[in-house]
Amino acid sequence: MLFSNKRLLVAAIILVVLGIVALVVFQPAPEEPVAPVVVEEAPVVRQEVLGKSVEGRSIVAYTFGTGSTTLLFVGGIHGGYEWNSVLLAYEFVDHFTANPQLISDSLAITVIPSANPDGVFKIIGKEGRFLATEVPDVDQAPGRFNARGVDLNRNFDCKWQAESTWRGATVSAGSAPFSEPEAAALRDFALREKPVAVVFWHSQANAVYASECEDGILPETLEVMNRYAGAAGYPSVDSFDAYPVSGDAEGWLASIGIPAVTVELKTHESIEWEKNLLGVTALLDLYR
Repeated sequence: MLFSNKRLLVAAIILVVLGIVALVVFQPAPEEPVAPVVVEEAPVVRQEVLGKSVEGRSIVAYTFGTGSTTLLFVGGIHGGYEWNSVLLAYEFVDHFTANPQLISDSLAITVIPSANPDGVFKIIGKEGRFLATEVPDVDQAPGRFNARGVDLNRNFDCKWQAESTWRGATVSAGSAPFSEPEAAALRDFALREKPVAVVFWHSQANAVYASECEDGILPETLEVMNRYAGAAGYPSVDSFDAYPVSGDAEGWLASIGIPAVTVELKTHESIEWEKNLLGVTALLDLYR
C-alpha cells in the first residue's frame, strides 16, 4: 500500500512538472509592437529654383497645391523699378502658406516673386532693405533691366527685335530671344508646366491688359482679363498701344496658346493688396 502511494505521489509530481514545462514551452510569444503608419502629407509649399540670374541669384518658384491645373503669377520682371510687384507676390506667398485650404484639389498655384533678382538687388542692396536714397527715383528706372542692361520683358520670342522701346526710349532686348538666363528660366517653366493662365504684376499704369502676338488675342485671355479686372476694380484694356512693344513675355505665351495678362498697379509704392486679392480669388474660382 505504501509503495502504491509513493507511485501515485511520483506520478503526480511528474504531471505537475510536465504541466509547468508545457506552460513555458507552449506559452504564446508576446506580440511585437505595431509600428505606427506614417502618412506623408503633401507639403504646404514647394520651393524650386528655376534658374540663376546673370549675377548668380536664384529665381525661385513657390507652388501650392497638387492639382493638375496650374495657375502662374509672376512679379518683378522689371526688378527694382517695379519693386512693389515683388512685394505683392511675396504677400501672396505668405497668404497661400497660411491658408492652403483656399486652393482646391484640382489646382496648383505657382508664384514667382522676383523674375529679375539682379534688378531688385540694385534697389534693396546687401542689407536686404530698400535704400532710402534710391526709392524716390523709381521713375528713373533703377533696377528695371538685368545685370547686362537688357529689358527682360523684351527678350521673349514674340516679334522680337534686338532693340525695342520703353516710354519712347530705346532699350536693349538682348542678343537673341531668350538670350538672358532669367527669360530662359521663365520659358522653361512655362513649357514644362503648361499653365492654364499667367498673370504678370507690373506698375504703374492702373489697368489689366490682355496679351497677343501674331495671331491676335486668345478668347480665354479676354475671360481672364475681365474676371481679374472686374473683381479688382481695375480698368480692362484689350491692347497696349501707348508705344510699340516687341519681345514681351505675355505675347510669347499667347503665341504658344497660353492666356496671359498684365496687371499694372496704380503706383510704384503700394501693393494694393485688397484689390489684387479679389482679382486672384476670381481666377481661383474660374479654374476651380
